[in-house]
Amino acid sequence: MGVIRQLQDAEPFKQLPPETFELLRSHAKVRRFPAHVHIFNQHAPATGSIYIVKQGAVEIVALTPGGVEMVVDVRHEGDSFGGTPIFTGDPYTAGARTLVDTECYLIPAQDLLAVAEAHPQVRDYFTRVVLSRVRNLYAEMVGEHGRQTADQMEHYPFKKRLSEIMSTPVVTCSPDVSLREVARTMRQRNIGALPVEDVYGSVVGIITERDLVTKFLAQDALACDDATAADVMEHAPECMSPETLLYEAITFMMEHGIKYLPVVDGEHLEGIVALTDLLRFRSQKSMLLLAAIKDAVAIADLARIKRDVVKVAVALMGETRSHFETMEILSYLHHRILQRGYDMVLDEMRAKGMEPPPIRFCLMVMGSGGRKEMLLNPDQDNGLIFENFPDEMLPEVEAFMVPFADRLVEAYAEIGYPLCNGKVMINNPLWRGRLSEWEERVDDWVRVPEPKKVMYSTIFLDFMPLVGDPTLCQDLRDVVHEVVRRNPRFMYHLLENDLNLKLPLGLLGRLSLEKSGEHKGKISVKQAGSIFIVDCIRIFLLEKGIDATTTIERLDKLVELNVFTRETAEHIRAAFEAFTYLRLRREIELVQQGKDASHYLDPELLSPAEQDLLREAFRVAGKVQDSAKRHFGQGAV
Repeated sequence: MGVIRQLQDAEPFKQLPPETFELLRSHAKVRRFPAHVHIFNQHAPATGSIYIVKQGAVEIVALTPGGVEMVVDVRHEGDSFGGTPIFTGDPYTAGARTLVDTECYLIPAQDLLAVAEAHPQVRDYFTRVVLSRVRNLYAEMVGEHGRQTADQMEHYPFKKRLSEIMSTPVVTCSPDVSLREVARTMRQRNIGALPVEDVYGSVVGIITERDLVTKFLAQDALACDDATAADVMEHAPECMSPETLLYEAITFMMEHGIKYLPVVDGEHLEGIVALTDLLRFRSQKSMLLLAAIKDAVAIADLARIKRDVVKVAVALMGETRSHFETMEILSYLHHRILQRGYDMVLDEMRAKGMEPPPIRFCLMVMGSGGRKEMLLNPDQDNGLIFENFPDEMLPEVEAFMVPFADRLVEAYAEIGYPLCNGKVMINNPLWRGRLSEWEERVDDWVRVPEPKKVMYSTIFLDFMPLVGDPTLCQDLRDVVHEVVRRNPRFMYHLLENDLNLKLPLGLLGRLSLEKSGEHKGKISVKQAGSIFIVDCIRIFLLEKGIDATTTIERLDKLVELNVFTRETAEHIRAAFEAFTYLRLRREIELVQQGKDASHYLDPELLSPAEQDLLREAFRVAGKVQDSAKRHFGQGAV
């Protein structure tokens, strides 16, 4: 592939006229680099060229405060790197290291500047304020106020490949093997998944323990003697190469809900990895904590484990390139603690001779827990959904559920999850009920959007199942979409509370701080910043009647729906990541000092660059707010 063809397919060049590509091609040179060498180092002066990967792969690497080099991105064929210093005049903010033998096109800086003069979007691409600052601050962000020694941060997993981690050789089966034999093999070998190979040795399917339960045992849809692997396997499963970076595999598996992933070289099965194994290598502290949760026998055990979540947060801050991933992993740990606490309380009830009623029900989490955006000390936001049982069962249901709800909320508080100030908890009758009662409740909130009901809605709308029958949550989700579809003005009322809040930016970009009270002289990166992004993105997606869990997943959906351009979404993403990082770092500092976590921070304690970053993030949040106001403003009429 020639340099013109590659540039035509790459940002920010793809929209440029043909004569521009000829200029860039005329002085381009090809240079070969062997595997595992630095093309340039972090903080080195610019070489005077922008690099385009012709073939191979290049890792973008940054130094942590402890001096450990970590991979923060990978550039593949057609991707560019090293362009920003051409426009800023600064040294490289990260290094570039070849992953394999690599060839690059080198385009002189003067040619790129000439093109940017005629086409400003090229300059804009390389000088986006928020994005460049987030990247430039990355190494500074990682544990700036923590310890400087590298051994406290688990950076080494970034360099691992699936070939170093995968289980091999792999136990497999053919599509026509009986399901009895599949179950026997998985039990005897103590494995959670079994790849299915055809006569040519190609992976055509995979069977997991969940497949056996949901597709066979639970539904009893097949005669056991006649069922085969082909009847229950997931066809054409996702696979990855042995050279895939650990981080890439984890991200892919988490985004796609994949628990087991075959590792193939061409058509040949080389190994298999489980998400739990990857997380073990990804963060030893995370895995130790998960094991402790599983082995906990008392609420006091869970309280001790919950206090140790901060240690995982510190490690994750050191080894991840995405603070969204950190939130998701922390949320996963919180969810596991909450689930184990639920089991313990259920056992307590049974020990007293009280059995749950014979109905389907589901405990759901809401707010940040429902978005998988929990940090160190989330409060309780939970609810209970019951199936539509007959009225005559109500005394039996309440005889168990009322004391169970009271004890569960109490237990969660003992573990370390504060009570919700708004009483959005299952010990409040408003937050439990039959599906039909939830439908009436939601309909009332949407049709009569009084301030308190709107507040309830903003918390409730992020619900997800935690324990129990998840289909009840999906049924409730369908109810929400239908009720909102019938009442489009509701979107404006959801936004109205945010519109009454002002961003903390004064004249000349000065930060506006709290004038009095407990938080005098401080600023909330949640209430004054990230909440605008979370709320506005939620409302835009709600209008479309589409589901997504995290704020970033919702943002990606809105790009697919052409609500936001990809460039706008990147700015929003960068601002949200800045808020997340600054808040999490502050929470870590407070918890390590024995204080309660807080989303308030003192800007004077930030470096000048971080203060600038915070201002830019607030500006982006303001633009999101303005966009939502313009779009939903007609709802006020």
